[in-house]
Amino acid sequence: MSALPQRRVVRTVTLPPASPGFLGPGHTAVEVLDPEALEQNDPFILLMDDRLDLSSEVRKLGGAHPHAGLETVTLFLEGAVKDRDEGDTVPGDAQWMTAGRGVIHSENTEVAGRVRILQLWIRLPKAARSVPPRVQLIKRSTMPIRREPGVEARVYSGASGVAVSQTKNYAQATIIDFSLEHGASLAQELPSSYSGFLYVLEGTLIVGEERWHLNAGQVGSLNRPEPGGPSALRLEGGEGGARVVLYSGEPQREPLVHHGPFVAGSREELVQLFTAYRESRFERLSRLIPE
Repeated sequence: MSALPQRRVVRTVTLPPASPGFLGPGHTAVEVLDPEALEQNDPFILLMDDRLDLSSEVRKLGGAHPHAGLETVTLFLEGAVKDRDEGDTVPGDAQWMTAGRGVIHSENTEVAGRVRILQLWIRLPKAARSVPPRVQLIKRSTMPIRREPGVEARVYSGASGVAVSQTKNYAQATIIDFSLEHGASLAQELPSSYSGFLYVLEGTLIVGEERWHLNAGQVGSLNRPEPGGPSALRLEGGEGGARVVLYSGEPQREPLVHHGPFVAGSREELVQLFTAYRESRFERLSRLIPE
C-alpha cells in the first residue's frame, strides 16, 4: 500500500464549544459540517454532534419529523436510545435511514441520562431520490471490525482491510470509527476519487507522511488525488491515543438545494416535496421493518 497515492490533511477546522440545542435544557450540539457549503462537502450535507445530559429524566428525541431526498446515518457514541418501532440502540450501534421520496420518523424515540450521537446527512443521487424509504440497524455486536496491534476499526460502511460492511448504500461512502493507542498506526485504503474528512472525538491523531496533528474537536479535510485507483490514508495514535471517525464518499456533482430536512435538485422539486408532505403522502418509518 506504500506505493499508493497518499492522503493528507489540507484544511483544519477547530470547532467551537457545544451550544444549547433545540431540545431544551440538557441538550447541547456542535455543527461539524456547514450545511451551506454543499459543493465543498459533496456528497455530505450536514453533520451534527448532539450531546444530552438528562439525569434520570426521560425525553422524546425530537418527536416525529419528516425527511426527503437524502440518507441519514446516526452513530450512537454514548448512552442508550429506545424506540419501539425503529429499534433500541446501545453505544457502537448505528441507524442508516434512507428517506427517499419522503418519510416521517422518530415518532417513539426516547432518551434518558447521558447520550451522544453523530448524525450525518448524505446526498441521494438524483436517480435514487424517489426510492421508497427504508431503515437499517447496524448493531455493534455483528458489524465487521478490523483489528491491528493497538487499533480497532468499526466499519459502518465500505471496507477496512478484510472487514467489509454489508450496509446497503445508494450513495457510495466509507464510514469508519477508529480507536488507536499511542503509537499504533494503520493504513486505510480509499478510492482516489473519494472526498472526505476526519472528525477527532478523543485524544490526538497523526495523519499521513507529513504527520499532521489533529486534536479532539478538530476536523481535518483530506486531499483528493487524481482519480484512477486506490489511495492510502495513514493514521497514528498520538499522545494518549485517539478516537476518530472517517467520513469519505464519492462526490456526486449534481445540482442540489435543501430547505430544512428536504433535499432536491431544484426549487420546483422542493415545492413538490412540501406538497407531498402536506398531503400526507410521506410514509411512516414506524410501519417499516428495520433491515
